Amino acid sequence: MRVTSCYVRRGPRCLEGMTENSNTVKVVVIGGGYAGTVAANRLRQRADIDITLINPRPHLVERIRLHQYVAGTSEAVVDYGSLLGDGVRLVIDSVDRIDTAARTVALASGGELGYDYLIYAVGSTATIPASVPGAVEFAYPIGEWEHAQRLRAALDELPHDAPITVVGAGPTGIETAAELAEQGRVVTLVCGAQLAPTFLEPARRSVAKWLTKRGVAVLENAHVGEVWPERVVLTDGTVLPGPVAIWTAGFGVPGLAADSGLRTDDAGRLLTDETLTSIDDDRVIAAGDCAAPSGQPLRMSCQAAGPLGAQAADTVLARLSGARPATIDIGFVGTGISLGRRAATVQFTRRDDTARNFYLGGRLGASIKEAVCKGTVSGISKEARKPGSFPMVKGLGDRPAQPVSAPAKVPNL
Repeated sequence: MRVTSCYVRRGPRCLEGMTENSNTVKVVVIGGGYAGTVAANRLRQRADIDITLINPRPHLVERIRLHQYVAGTSEAVVDYGSLLGDGVRLVIDSVDRIDTAARTVALASGGELGYDYLIYAVGSTATIPASVPGAVEFAYPIGEWEHAQRLRAALDELPHDAPITVVGAGPTGIETAAELAEQGRVVTLVCGAQLAPTFLEPARRSVAKWLTKRGVAVLENAHVGEVWPERVVLTDGTVLPGPVAIWTAGFGVPGLAADSGLRTDDAGRLLTDETLTSIDDDRVIAAGDCAAPSGQPLRMSCQAAGPLGAQAADTVLARLSGARPATIDIGFVGTGISLGRRAATVQFTRRDDTARNFYLGGRLGASIKEAVCKGTVSGISKEARKPGSFPMVKGLGDRPAQPVSAPAKVPNL
């Protein structure tokens, strides 16, 4: 694997996506998360593709382990040297803008990269609502590596018995609260509405039982009204003292696509057809959390990101071979929530991601959850060693079809 700071592409393009007087197709992948790394590795099935992966960090961030990193029970980054196959060029940088007319991307450090095809895999990020006074200024998000580093530093300075408030009762909030509670921290979990809302009642009870046994105060149907340096104030006036409020309620998408003149959904995901091709430009393919196929995105998760990365690469490969790209056929298996290091609750689902009346908990659940976390990274490594081997669960079911037609170009603003 070669690491470089910039690769500049010049010159005209021919109709088949290759540079004039060249047999090489240039594919740029923006984003080195679960989706982007799978896509970059999978493209290596053809020797005539020049693959560039752009990522702001020199390592993959395991978002599903950030709560462990915060608590000091695990690392949460993996060096790309073990994840990217030979021939994938890594550019450690960020993209400020996509120029679809010129087929270039502008790098934050200066300079441009040209492409014949672009895989847009920028992922998602934590969001904090500006409508909650003090939340943006004083709450600690946990959705990105830099967020987790800042939070871990704050916790390291905090007395062990100081109260901590965790906002949000989805998987990230529950896992963060559980990890800290297992270490003897004093934790209050502000749910907003229901604890683990995507779980059925039996699985939800198992989560609640574990949290209660470890002393976590679980506040269902409670909402945050204000966040200040030494307290959180709920909308009913209840004051929760403590210098650290961890915000896990909600994810957003970087604005690069919209800022570049490409159409997105209300959350900022790139609008695509069912082959993950942008409805505005057939040289732009989306993958992972930032994709909204037919305006009906899959759940933001590593479970969907890897397969979507594989699908995006397959779409490019199909186009280059003159075949019609396949449409999405990705299924779900379940959702696992770790409860410290020795327990977890796994809610199994149908392929369409609706919950089944079946769950596993305790140590067995923990072993399943850990196997999934390890398998997420090992699947990327396997794809690097053997392109085209990434495991895919199929059978999502009927999806709303958005007609595939010649896309209209969107002016670059």
